[in-house]
Amino acid sequence: MLRLRCAGSSPATQGVAVADSVSIARLYLMRIAYLINFVVVGLAAWPSLTMHAGPWDPIRGAAFSLYAALSTFSALGLRYTLKMIPLLLFQLLYKVVFLGAVVAPTWPALQGAAKVMAAAAAMDLIVIPWSYVFEHYVRSGGDPWRPRPHQA
Repeated sequence: MLRLRCAGSSPATQGVAVADSVSIARLYLMRIAYLINFVVVGLAAWPSLTMHAGPWDPIRGAAFSLYAALSTFSALGLRYTLKMIPLLLFQLLYKVVFLGAVVAPTWPALQGAAKVMAAAAAMDLIVIPWSYVFEHYVRSGGDPWRPRPHQA
């Protein structure tokens, strides 16, 4: 399988290239997910925001604003596929929260929405390169909280 080598740096590597194996196929799957978000979510959110007449319900307005931002940032994912993984993680999390907190208590009433959201969450689970996420967001050290002491 063809693998892509990505450069990265951390205090441990200090600019040395780190071999992160994310397959080209996985990168294209991620780009398809970003493209779907950009087009489908964008076509739903932006016209609703720009053509809305009258005052917004604050929660509904916030939801459409979030979807518009998600679609816009998804365009960046087409170019910066791995750097925009937090966007896919956010997207997966809000779908899981929606399914658990909104759909589950009212199951029969939102059955159609549940099917769409569950399918979209399954797509996210498949597309996200979990070994890369684990390596870069769980296993590696985070950013410093305090200035580093000067080394002599």
